[in-house]
Amino acid sequence: MSFHEASSDATKGPLATLVGELSRLPGVGKKTAGRLAHHLLKVERSEAAALADAIIDIKDKLFHCSVCNAITDVEPCSLCTDPTRDRTRICVVEEPFNIAPIERTAEFHGLYHVLLGALAPQRGIGPDQIATAALLGRLEGVKEVVLATNPNVEGEATALYLARILAPYGVKTTRLAFGLPVGGDLEFIDEVTLARSFLGRQDL
Repeated sequence: MSFHEASSDATKGPLATLVGELSRLPGVGKKTAGRLAHHLLKVERSEAAALADAIIDIKDKLFHCSVCNAITDVEPCSLCTDPTRDRTRICVVEEPFNIAPIERTAEFHGLYHVLLGALAPQRGIGPDQIATAALLGRLEGVKEVVLATNPNVEGEATALYLARILAPYGVKTTRLAFGLPVGGDLEFIDEVTLARSFLGRQDL
């Protein structure tokens, strides 16, 4: 086999396949994917197998809570069934991973509702593609809905839309405000800034 043929085969083998799959992950480019793939080549087979099993497990054992859409392995999720949570308040977020940074602030003790997206008409995502109807079905006994959508164009549009459809229900609607950078993402905002945003939330 010539050097050229060997190089060509290398671009189609298991390593190239792994790099290609890793590079499909959010925020992972080809170079980072290559480094990760070469790291996995060096670890013990048991460590690689543990990683592979963990990935399969999240697909087999995790699902969206039927009440709030958080990721869970029990139905309903532990947040929805926690008797210590304040059931008069619901915090609305775009994605399940937005819940963790809010929980770390220890400023919010109510329930959550995950929209599973944000309004983005240019991408064909309208009110019917996010969990707005389910939110309206959870308002009995609720005094405040905190809109914690991301502080970017899509998140702001979603918050304004939700404030409008919530208005007839007579529920106080607030929006995280103080300290959140425009164009940011809750996932990457530190706990102190996010906590201050809760304390400074405004009526909508």
